[in-house]
Order: sequence, then structure tokens, then C-alpha cells
Amino acid sequence: MYREFLPKSFLYLRSGYTRSTFKKDLLAGITIGIIALPLAIAFAIASGTTPERGLITAIIAGFLISALGGSRVQIGGPTGAFVVLIYDIIQRNGYEGLVLATLIGAILLILFGVFRLGTWIKYVPHPLVVGFTTGIAFIIFSSQIKEFFGLSQAGFSPDFLGKWSSYIQTFPSLHGPTCALGTATLLCIFLIRRYTPRIPWGITAIGLATACVYLFDLPVATLHSAFGELPHSIPLPSLPSFLIPEGKFVEIFMDAVAIALLGGIESLLSAVIGDGMMGGRHKSNCELVGQGIANIGSILFGGIPATGAIARTATNVKAGAQTPVAGMIHALTLLLIVLFFSPLVSHIPLSALAAVLIMIAWNMSELSHFIHLLKAPLGDVAILLTSFFLTLFVDITAAIVVGMILSSFLFMKRMSQFSKVQLSSAFHESKVEFHPDTRKYLVKGVEIYEIQGPFFFGAADILKDLLVNIEPPPKVFILRLRQASFIDASGMCALKEFHEKCKKEKITLLLAEVEGHVKADLKKFGLTQLIGKKQIFPSLDLALKAASQCT
Repeated sequence: MYREFLPKSFLYLRSGYTRSTFKKDLLAGITIGIIALPLAIAFAIASGTTPERGLITAIIAGFLISALGGSRVQIGGPTGAFVVLIYDIIQRNGYEGLVLATLIGAILLILFGVFRLGTWIKYVPHPLVVGFTTGIAFIIFSSQIKEFFGLSQAGFSPDFLGKWSSYIQTFPSLHGPTCALGTATLLCIFLIRRYTPRIPWGITAIGLATACVYLFDLPVATLHSAFGELPHSIPLPSLPSFLIPEGKFVEIFMDAVAIALLGGIESLLSAVIGDGMMGGRHKSNCELVGQGIANIGSILFGGIPATGAIARTATNVKAGAQTPVAGMIHALTLLLIVLFFSPLVSHIPLSALAAVLIMIAWNMSELSHFIHLLKAPLGDVAILLTSFFLTLFVDITAAIVVGMILSSFLFMKRMSQFSKVQLSSAFHESKVEFHPDTRKYLVKGVEIYEIQGPFFFGAADILKDLLVNIEPPPKVFILRLRQASFIDASGMCALKEFHEKCKKEKITLLLAEVEGHVKADLKKFGLTQLIGKKQIFPSLDLALKAASQCT
């Protein structure tokens, strides 16, 4: 049982890790480390915090996710999916509120893994994931307009509509050199992706933009001018204050749930994509435990929430990664950059980072797929649009919670459509006759119905008016359960009420074709004793024989 929680790194290092494998991991790790540098900084700034927090997260959480996770090629760190949520939490409760929410969310992630809830992530509907992902992409794009065009900061609003209203009002303050540099960086990214896709477009475009700023002394905002010199080291871990402000517990706990759910969904989706590209299979519950520990580590060192990064994981595979060692090397590469190249990194222009984030937002949006999903059934479209608009105009916590509730109701409605009780197709005539050839009893005064599909709370009322519609009332009512895939507590209560109604009408109720887990559930719920063992049969023939004796 414990093997389920053994990290993939341990399994690969123990089973004969070779020099040739290490060379491939080393090259892939250095490549991803360089690619992750601008992303870590950009996501931190877009989240409303400082660049060093993004770098710390990519180093600490990135290392721990690869070292302790259940995926072979997962790359972890700050991601675009968390940008909106982190920004919202910081605006409401400051970085201290984010720390508390992340620690609680990390504990929830560990508990999800310990209680083996990793496989449940597959029950999150695809339209819900696409809806809030596209919404996040729109918000990331919106958040970068100011830096991209160099607009004046006066009067900006944090909400989506207010932000665009502010942009329209302040657009005359557009700064020419900043806008030109951002546009040139974006054009450079397009050209690299189109003609030389093997080159890492993010770090290449930012390197060229930084060189232009330095060579031509362009008057644009940089990391140094906006945030000061980047640190030359990683801070020592420190315990945060665990004191939750009065009246804030529910709010912080809901933020923690959103962090845990979003982190779990994103990381396992990323792991699945890695599996598809590499082959093999990740260990979902181990991955969740690793993600939880990594987030605790990130916060202790002063970072922000982290999860599996889909784009970086896919690039890791394409770069030739073989084991989780590549992910650990990616984190060490970032650490070396922080230790020895911080002054150079400090001169990266904000408009170039904005161009990178705009491209990431475009990739995240999957607009063509979003539009295609609008052709799906009406219920799925409702989930898609609800999660999208709630992400845009409320927050991602509301989008996830409401989306899951709406998805649950839609699922129950669809399941209830498959649940019905109907006259058994083989018995449309009433005869008092025993057929020796077929071994079937067809008995006068007997009604035979069967439940088809799951008999759960969404379909528990299908027995309610059944006897009212039968004229004349039968002496014996046989209910076949062969096609009842399961019966939940509501179904059991409905069956109990139906038995009491039959008893009141002096109708003998027999249950037929009761086997397996349905039989065990009836006994556990007490219905076997209530209805009587002699009135529950494993086959229809035995029930018909008993019915003939009752009539």
C-alpha cells in the first residue's frame, strides 16, 4: 500500500539511473530552467506580488514537486491558472492572507492524496475546466495592457470591467517607447514560434528586448525601476503567523479550498498530458501529496502557490527529459541564475514580460475550442458560460464552486432520465398457467414491473404513484431489480415507503432478481428484514412460483 505514495524520483533513482539518462535530464533541466525564468517573474508580477516571490516559488516548489510527486516529467511552479486567484486574495487580505490560505490549501491537497481522492479529479467536467481557463486567460491579457502600452497608473480598478474602463480613460497617456518595445517583443515571439519553434521563444524574446533597452538606453520601466534590485540569495525559511483575523476564517478557508481544487486539477491535468507524451502512468495520489508539501515549502521560503505547469511539462518532454531529475535540475538552474545573474535579470523591461504573458494568455484561452464547445448540449454550454463569466466578473472561487454544483445537478438530471420503472416487457397478458417448457409462471392478479437504471435520490419518486395507475389493484406486485445498477439511501427509503403502501393496500410485495451488492445493501439498510427474506428472490421464476401460491 505504501508504494502508492513512493515518489517517482525515488523509484527511478533506485532502479539503475544511468549516465546517459542523466545527460538527457541535465540538458532538459537547464533548458526548462531558462524558459521558466521569465515566466516565474511574469506570473508573480501579474499576481500582484514581487518578482522574487515567483523565483522562490519556481525554485523551492519546482524542486519539491519533481522530487516528491507522482509524475515522471512534471514541472511545477507559479502558473497562469493561479494568477487571478492570488491577485484577488492579496487585494482582499494581503500577502499574509495568501500565506494562510495556501497553507490550509496545501494541507487539503495532502489530505486529498492520503484519502485517495486523486482519481476523483476526472469527474470535473471538461466544459467547467475550459470555462474558467478561458476566463483566466482573458483576465491575464487584461492585466497586461497597462505595462504593454505604458499607460498612466492613476484611477485603475481591480475588477474586469472597471479595468477596461480605466484603460479607455487613460489611453491618451500611452508611452511610445514602451508600446514600441512591447509590440516588437510580441512580433519577435510570433516570428520565433513560426519559423524557429525549437528556440525557446520566451527567454529569447526577453533577452533581445533587454539588450535593446541596454544598448539604446530606452526610457522604459524595468524590473529594477519598478521593484528594485533582485535578491542575490534565497531567504531562510520562517514560520508565518497562524493567527487568522477575526471574522475572516470562512473567507480564508474558501480561498484555501479554491487553491487546493485548482492546484489539484491543474497538476493532474498536466501529469496526464505528460503521460500521453512519454507513456507510462503517473500516481495521482502521490502527486497530490507532493503538491501539498511543495506549497508548504514555497510559503515557508516566502513564495506563492504552485502547481504543475502544463506548457513547461510538455516542453520538458520535448527537451528529452527521462525522469523527475530533469525537474529538479530546472529548479537548481533557476537557483544559480538568482545567485549569480540577478543584476542582469533586474534590467528586463516590464513591457517585454507583458508581451510574454499576452502570448501565454492566448495559448491558455483555446478560443477555437471554447467556441466549438458552444455546439455541445445545452447543459454543457450553461456550465461553460457560467464558469467563464463568473471567473471574469466575480472570482475563480465562485466559478469553481458554482460550476461544480451546476455540473452535479446536470449529472443528476441526466442520470434520472435513465432511471425508470415500467411494466416488464415479457408479461403483458394475465394468465393462470405454468409452462413446463419455458419454466415460466404467468399468474392472474400479478403485476410485474422492473426498475431500470440507478435508483438514486434523483429518481426516488418513480414508485410514488405507481399503484394509483394500476386498475384493478393486483394481489401480488413483483418488482424486478436486475437492471437497478445501485440503490442509494433515498432509493431505499422510497422502496420502504412503497412496501408500506403495498401493505396498506393488502398487496403482497415481492422483490425478484436481487443479487450482488444490491442484495447486500438491502440487508445492511434493514429492508431484507422489513420486507421479509421469504419475499426476496434471486430469480423471477422463484418469485412467480411464490406469487402463484399467494393468489
